[in-house]
Amino acid sequence: MYSSSFFSTPLFLSFLACMLAPMAVLGANSNHFTEYIGALFRGVKFSDVPINSSVEFHYILSFAIDYSVATTPPAPTNGEFGVFWDTENLSPDAVSAIKQNYSNVKVAVSLGGATVNGYNVYFNATSVESWVSNAVSSLTTMIQQYNLDGIDIDYESFSNENDTDTFTECIGQLIKTLKDNGVISFSSIAPFANPTVQSMYQALWAKYSSIIDYVNFQFYAYGADTTVDQYVQYYDEQVSNYPGGNVLASFMTENTAGVISADTGFSACQELTSENKLYGIFIWCADASLSQGFTYEIQSQALLAS
Repeated sequence: MYSSSFFSTPLFLSFLACMLAPMAVLGANSNHFTEYIGALFRGVKFSDVPINSSVEFHYILSFAIDYSVATTPPAPTNGEFGVFWDTENLSPDAVSAIKQNYSNVKVAVSLGGATVNGYNVYFNATSVESWVSNAVSSLTTMIQQYNLDGIDIDYESFSNENDTDTFTECIGQLIKTLKDNGVISFSSIAPFANPTVQSMYQALWAKYSSIIDYVNFQFYAYGADTTVDQYVQYYDEQVSNYPGGNVLASFMTENTAGVISADTGFSACQELTSENKLYGIFIWCADASLSQGFTYEIQSQALLAS
């Protein structure tokens, strides 16, 4: 036991400051910005996107998919990933060039996505061991060829919606192995508010959160009539669902019916900043923003840099 005078000593105050410092960081504003790129094949290049030197800027190539399109419909390949983004404009040389020109830029690849050739992409593993082995091998080759820094997990459909264990172990072991091997330096997950999706990603988070660096939550998947106040409420809910996580706010610039507008999404980011709890922003996607002059990218980065 300590006397009451101890709690006013420099030793105790220093100890208290050290204990509270991590708590202050959690939920505090950050300068992290992420842009998905390459999925829509509209000719966008890394160099087209304005980059603010005062933000931490991540591109995420979309997508690498463990499916073969040699058949119709495409067939799952049990962790053997191929490239499905616009490689003509987003080549290995282009990755190296953008990283050389901007020291604050890193580039990752997103795994899965919603569809391939118009068909749903399902997470489909024959076994944990075989899927992880194939994924580590194929992705290591891809990541090294393209000089990438991380992976993003964006599976949105599942061949067995009740089997959270297989998804958890496949993805968790993949991230751990790639990090342990020095192949990647960061990872992210991209869930959204669907019961099956949430059950998968929350199970993954429960076991492997320590090696997942960002939660790129797809807030734009909420309804088009969502207000700024509701968006902030949804953000708080997902911070609770992924405790300790660096949860990014998000919106899309693609003109898609039934989703939250970019204006509402950006206004919500401004509100979250005013409340000192905006970890970062991601935008889907550069391909759509190309024809819009990257207005939201410029505004979002300025907000994060302020």
